[in-house]
Amino acid sequence: MIIRKHHQSGIVTMLFLLISLIAQAQTSDSLIVSGIRDVGIHFYQHNDVKLIMSGKQKFDMMFDDIRNAKSSVHLEYFNFRNDSIASLLFDILREKRKEGVEVRALFDGFGNDSNNQPLKKHHIKSLREDSIDIHEFDPVRFPWVNHIWPRDHRKIVVIDGHIAYTGGMNVADYYIVGTEQVGEWRDMHCRIEGPVVNELQDIFARIWQKTTKEQLNNEKYYRGKEKGDMMVGIANREPNKTNKIMRQFYISALDNAQDSIKIINPYFTLTPSVKKAIHRAIKRGVKVDILVSAKSDIPLTPDAVYYNVHKLMKKGANIWLYQPGFHHSKIMMVDDKFCTVGSTNLDARSLRFDYEVNALIVNKKITKQLNDMFMSDTQKSVKLTKEEWDNFRTGWQKFRGWFAHLLSPFL
Repeated sequence: MIIRKHHQSGIVTMLFLLISLIAQAQTSDSLIVSGIRDVGIHFYQHNDVKLIMSGKQKFDMMFDDIRNAKSSVHLEYFNFRNDSIASLLFDILREKRKEGVEVRALFDGFGNDSNNQPLKKHHIKSLREDSIDIHEFDPVRFPWVNHIWPRDHRKIVVIDGHIAYTGGMNVADYYIVGTEQVGEWRDMHCRIEGPVVNELQDIFARIWQKTTKEQLNNEKYYRGKEKGDMMVGIANREPNKTNKIMRQFYISALDNAQDSIKIINPYFTLTPSVKKAIHRAIKRGVKVDILVSAKSDIPLTPDAVYYNVHKLMKKGANIWLYQPGFHHSKIMMVDDKFCTVGSTNLDARSLRFDYEVNALIVNKKITKQLNDMFMSDTQKSVKLTKEEWDNFRTGWQKFRGWFAHLLSPFL
């Protein structure tokens, strides 16, 4: 009888151990992926992702890939700044057209008009005369106000249907040389090969058809094949189709974080739902680090950003103010296992109105690279404290921040 009781006790112990092992197997990355899938995002296995951490690196890599293109080059950007980098790109595209490569390029009307060196009508005419098929998405026309939202803020390049680039950089030389206003201009991009490229191509094809009425359904545009061992998903916001997808993705990732969250975002004005998700993470004991720039390229929005990060600092987040220039990157790392790189700002415009795209990467190696960059950049930053806040912001600036945060739904 005693032996039987011991035997039963052993079985119960083993069952508890088995349940514990199953619970441990449900790691934070699987929870995050499961939560994100629930909002309608598909993940693809067997991709290869290379992070691009500077403008020079992006344009060197991308221009080399375009020079080697054999079939097609598709480009979708918020804007092409009329400067030396865009000029070099268009020269390369002209040469590819002479070789018979199909070239399609799309830029946003508001993105171009708000650019301090926009493409003019004669530039577009010249490009078309050289057989570059370039179009403007939703040109801004009288009465103007009806063109404020939504805008195409995405950055997508697909080459020969199997190499893709996406991230936060437009086509401009200031990603290399900086600007007089803010100095160094930091941003993030990535180069992707694998099945997920087909989804990026499909996103381009839909906006291209919407703009030009041309359908791109030939198999030659969809050549993304298995390469590498990375799981990658694409979060794509299209107005009237996937309106809530970006908010849902960020909230799901934040809510499933178990250990750490690191965020770099330039226009950190936040929507209420994302702000509450960050609050919940802090309350759960998750270590939250947020880096924003001390400098910015536009007025008023930074005031709302400083207001928000000060409130989060008081909740328990670690806040870093980047000093050397303007950190325009839009990245987030969760639990050292999951990260995102994309075009989405954590503001109402990106989360509620515009066309946006983010690559969602489930890979420890890539996430570590971003974490290492984050930690390196904190060495060039000032950590926000109560004393630093009082030194950094005058009474008038604090009031301006309070007022600006009331306008967050429109910033």
